[in-house]
Amino acid sequence: MARLARVEVFAPDEIAIVHVMNRVVRRCFLLGNDPVTGNNYDHRKVWIEEQLQRLAACFGIDLLCFAILSNHFHLILRSRPDVVATWDDTEVARRWLMLCPVRKNDEGFAEEPNEVELNMIRNDPQRLETIRLRLSDIAWWMRLLCQNIAIRANHEDREMGKFWQSRYRAVRLLDEQAILACAAYVDLNPIRAAMAETLEESDFTSVQRRIQSLEESLGRRSNQPINDIAGQVDEIVIPPQESIDQAPSAISEQLDADRFLAPLTIDERRDPIGPDAHSDGFRCSEKGFLSMSIADYLVLLDWTARRLADGKPGSTPLDAPPIFARLSIDPHVWCQLVGGFGRLFWNVAGRPQTIDATRSRIGQHRYHIPKQTRDLLPNG
Repeated sequence: MARLARVEVFAPDEIAIVHVMNRVVRRCFLLGNDPVTGNNYDHRKVWIEEQLQRLAACFGIDLLCFAILSNHFHLILRSRPDVVATWDDTEVARRWLMLCPVRKNDEGFAEEPNEVELNMIRNDPQRLETIRLRLSDIAWWMRLLCQNIAIRANHEDREMGKFWQSRYRAVRLLDEQAILACAAYVDLNPIRAAMAETLEESDFTSVQRRIQSLEESLGRRSNQPINDIAGQVDEIVIPPQESIDQAPSAISEQLDADRFLAPLTIDERRDPIGPDAHSDGFRCSEKGFLSMSIADYLVLLDWTARRLADGKPGSTPLDAPPIFARLSIDPHVWCQLVGGFGRLFWNVAGRPQTIDATRSRIGQHRYHIPKQTRDLLPNG
């Protein structure tokens, strides 16, 4: 089946949550330990994460989850044209010039643009409108990210040609079940690849960053099991109503470890309506993306990791987290969704009835659903 053009699936002028993935050329281990050459390229994972932080600070795009492995990376992004619409012309020009600078400092980073450089964009309405659209365009995020890493890696290796295997893969997430399953799929990638045994040890992932932030907010570092940490977090995330009205909880303030990530939890009772742009310049907005606490999410990931690990029994134990009942997800189905997410969904992801009711943006094409996915998620 021919792949639909991405503009048929999502576009920068609408809010969309998209899972993107890109792989290095010929599946070589050019981002980690290369068993053939014996070279170690783990520092390139640092490059990618640093670049993600820069992009998150400039684009009108929320970074929800990420995982960087030895030969590929996964991101979950949410385009936010509504946030970009709140920026004036100067802010649009400044952010673009921080992404594509006219001048760089001695360390190779963008210099703060001056008035002349800002005016080159502000005084050109057509260019300004084009750039405004680009700032919520996932394609431009991926273009700048992949281009930056490819140039640096090729320069380091004294090589020419392609660094990435092909254009990035993108799947739009249509409903909450798809978002949750994809988030778990991304955050558990190092464990499934046998690169880590626990969530805390899953280097270069959003879940590790969130755990580090939780530990910072709790005022300590520890090697306690996730269930113990989540139990302490839960006391902060879900305080009594009277304390909510008096002061913000400690956990609501994202610290350095994950400040470039979008908050995880959607709080329908307390979150403001509208764009809710982030004011400190580290990320796009303050909008969460899951209707569950960070404590529930960590417990769910920990439970899932134990089911997906090699050598573990395939049957679902009786101690499944209560979150399954609240979200009406069967634990058996959940494990298959997380374990095979990349195979189960192509252009879009969600329940079959949601996908069937969705059409492509321009040609109004129906989306194909693999038979395996329909059998796993029957209409109900």
